[in-house]
Amino acid sequence: MPAADTSRLTDLRQQIEQIERVIQRARMVLPFGVPEIDRNLRKGGLAYGALHEIAGGANGAVDGAAAVSFAAGIAARTGGTVLWCHCQPDLFAPALAQSGLTADRVVFFEAPDENAILDACEKALRHGGLTAVVGEVSGLPLVASQRLQMAAEASGTMALVVRRWRRHVDARDFGNSTASFTRWRVTPVNSGALPVRGVGRSRWYMEQMRTRGGKDFECEVEGCDGKGFIAVPSVLADRPVETEDGRYRAVG
Repeated sequence: MPAADTSRLTDLRQQIEQIERVIQRARMVLPFGVPEIDRNLRKGGLAYGALHEIAGGANGAVDGAAAVSFAAGIAARTGGTVLWCHCQPDLFAPALAQSGLTADRVVFFEAPDENAILDACEKALRHGGLTAVVGEVSGLPLVASQRLQMAAEASGTMALVVRRWRRHVDARDFGNSTASFTRWRVTPVNSGALPVRGVGRSRWYMEQMRTRGGKDFECEVEGCDGKGFIAVPSVLADRPVETEDGRYRAVG
């Protein structure tokens, strides 16, 4: 076989393998590892190759601390390199690391405005070399969300949009229609009491407000640990058992 034909055949095989990898990833889901949450999600987890929206509740609609931590934990558990796009100057990398997204796993892009964030996220999703792309924006027009969703589908990369507003009243925009697969609202609540002096693990009131092929639900959870996992507090779970890594899960 001529060298030129061999080269074309090799390129074709590589293209087919890339397409197969994208299709395989697009069919995968990322479980939370908490039955109370996973059983309400389609196929038992967050879909790869899909757009997911996250916002904070109460004061978190503006500061976004719990929503950012929640998104960081999800991104960390995808296992690869993550792009994080933002334009507000308050992103604190050590806080992301506490949720499992360490500095060696994340690339930051500080954009001049939100249009640049949406453009960067779309291009990064189409690239296909990342496991997750995170963008912090206040506004997410329907057309922009559709473009992000199509880009995520094309590569099998998970798209996470953290919605943050400068005024609480602007959070009403979260009710507008988008192309996201799931929509979450995460509100900080009081931590559980410790038997000694100190601050307990953070707790969130988590609302799953939309999911394709699943059920909407709400529950109280413990915030992300150092590996990006959340957990149902032992005092709230039915017949709780403690796992080897110290997290609590319900049985049954």
